[in-house]
Amino acid sequence: MFGSDRRVVVLALARMADAVANSFLIIVLPLYIASGDLAVPTLSGATVLGYPLTLELLIGFALSLFGFLNSSVQPLTGRLSDRTGRRKVFILFGLAVLAVSAVAYALVDTYRALVVVRAVQGLGGAFVIPTTIALVNDLAHSDAERGGNFGVFNTFRLVGFGFGPIDAAFGVAVLGALVSFSLVLLLVEDPDSPAADAGDELSISIRGDGRGQWLDPVFVLGLGTFFMAVTIALYATLQEPINARLDQGPQWFGIQFAAVVIANVVLQMPIGRAADRVGRKPFLVGGLLLLAPAVLAQGLVTSTLGMLLARTVHGISVAMLFAPALAVAGDLAEEGQSGTTLSVLTMAFGFGTAVGPLASGVLYGYGFVVPFAFGAVLAVAALLLVVTQVEETLEGARRPGLLAGGD
Repeated sequence: MFGSDRRVVVLALARMADAVANSFLIIVLPLYIASGDLAVPTLSGATVLGYPLTLELLIGFALSLFGFLNSSVQPLTGRLSDRTGRRKVFILFGLAVLAVSAVAYALVDTYRALVVVRAVQGLGGAFVIPTTIALVNDLAHSDAERGGNFGVFNTFRLVGFGFGPIDAAFGVAVLGALVSFSLVLLLVEDPDSPAADAGDELSISIRGDGRGQWLDPVFVLGLGTFFMAVTIALYATLQEPINARLDQGPQWFGIQFAAVVIANVVLQMPIGRAADRVGRKPFLVGGLLLLAPAVLAQGLVTSTLGMLLARTVHGISVAMLFAPALAVAGDLAEEGQSGTTLSVLTMAFGFGTAVGPLASGVLYGYGFVVPFAFGAVLAVAALLLVVTQVEETLEGARRPGLLAGGD
């Protein structure tokens, strides 16, 4: 199926169910906190670090907490899965925690209790995300299959993320986690490989070899992934000003928001497989060349269709970056240490999706275009870093001049 290992497809389906379970919370939690059914702290006259305590700030904190905790713990869980050589048990434990936390959402009656549940959910995700990605990497029989595997995996995960908000009920989160748990338990086994001596050091390598690469390429890809994730997350918090500026209804905003996901769903698999044939770097550079103007355009367009076009190009650029970046990190990972190496990228993506909404909320006060201009600057910085510090990793790839960073 899809030309990939059956276990990769099963893991992709499991992550799709899990993504459905968790992405709808982006829609439900703000409504739940604002509904009046939940006891929230007194807002009148209260401040946090000098900023007024508002309902929007409480909502933003609850949404971002998952990403911050999830990303902070991922290097640890990735390293532990390397040292034990057992990915499956980490994935099952994390999915069990996600199922329990989904049940708990329906039981809490205060904001503080909801924050505790959100924190537990973030910790559960930290066990699932890096170990699942590492297992997909382990199941690649050669470098020439890695991009395709990540393309299949990301496609299904994004389908779940895109359609999750449609099913706005806490029971969906429980069902999604249980479906994922069952698929992994019954149909996925760890590959036959010894546990790695991953050591106890959890620091991320930053310095390169000093011979053309002054920065470690995995660190550079982590920065690029972080910048990319920030640009994706800038949009979500600006629904009201975007709709007012474009004179459109919430339905159009939903279509524009989904355009990034849809482009990824359509393109992830073909781009992943193409990166296995012609190389990783042409797609990384091409995606970043598209990313900056696509993000900036969202702050400049004044029509509904113009915004839809900009969002679609944004999605195309992300599709060109995601699977090839994971494939490069997988190519560079030492045997048995893919959990540690790939957690740099998954951690970076999580931090980016947590920082993006906060950044756009702060920067919007300086003008509508400012959050998008900020995102474009990040994209340009990522382009410069990738062009100068990341070399092609696919042996025998065709190298079209500068795009491949030829020797």
